Amino acid sequence: MLMPKRVKYRKQMRGRMTGTETRGAEIHFGEYALQATEPGWMTQRQIEAARRALVRFMKRKGKVWIRVFPDKPVTQRAAETRMGKGKGAVDHWVAVVRPGRIIFEVAGLDETTAREAMRLAAHKLALKTKIVIRRDLAQQVTAGE
Repeated sequence: MLMPKRVKYRKQMRGRMTGTETRGAEIHFGEYALQATEPGWMTQRQIEAARRALVRFMKRKGKVWIRVFPDKPVTQRAAETRMGKGKGAVDHWVAVVRPGRIIFEVAGLDETTAREAMRLAAHKLALKTKIVIRRDLAQQVTAGE
């Protein structure tokens, strides 16, 4: 499973997910990408399930880049424990995703295969996403200038 090997502090506060993503919002490696359109947390299990769905449909063709990493620990107390006695133990890890964040990138596929693979991967996530293409983003940037 995806998780950091070593962290400075074991437990974190939950934080806020306001605003849009400013970094990690462009396609850097592949031709097609899956982009988040709403804020949320992605667990390590969701990321792995989406990656497996992508790779399984691609059938050893093309290449996949995972652009998110679950580096935020989520703690949980045991069921039916009394109040007090501190914060619970780390239960799982999540990646904080804001709107605009590129989650997966793929290259080396035709458009229909890439779209279907991304659609299957998006079903494994708890966030709303959209499929973006590098040439479309480049046209938007040049049109905006």
